[in-house]
Amino acid sequence: MFQIGDKAVYPGHGVGVIEAIETKRISGKEQSFYILRFVDNGMTIMVPEDNVKSAGLRTVIRKIDARKVMEILKDREVTLDNQTWNRRYREYMEKINTGSIYEIAEVLRDLHLLKAEKELSFGEKKIMDMAKTLLVKELAIARDVKESEILKEIRNIFGS
Repeated sequence: MFQIGDKAVYPGHGVGVIEAIETKRISGKEQSFYILRFVDNGMTIMVPEDNVKSAGLRTVIRKIDARKVMEILKDREVTLDNQTWNRRYREYMEKINTGSIYEIAEVLRDLHLLKAEKELSFGEKKIMDMAKTLLVKELAIARDVKESEILKEIRNIFGS
């Protein structure tokens, strides 16, 4: 599925590069692993080839799909959740951990809209930063532009 040098997205962590494909013997059984090094912090993880789907490892979105992400960020026809902040936090973390860039975009948009209405909790601010970081990195790679350009676009969308 992936080759050495391919970029891949791991849910909750962002974009990494497949550095190697290694075979290891675990409990008497040979297993192949993708060695993924994350672009932003250099952390490395091993993802079993057999568990790629369940782990949520996926390719970076295509340039054309980046437009849909921006449309999600611009959408204002949404109903904001009036639950307690910790319930919202849990739901937002679940969305981020799906690895879906579209769900991550929804989290960022919803938190920006909520921020306009009231003060965000510390946890919500942290999730908003995480969502923004994940989006910026993947969109920059998908569109082959600098992260600063994506950040500028996001600031323009939210007027901040």
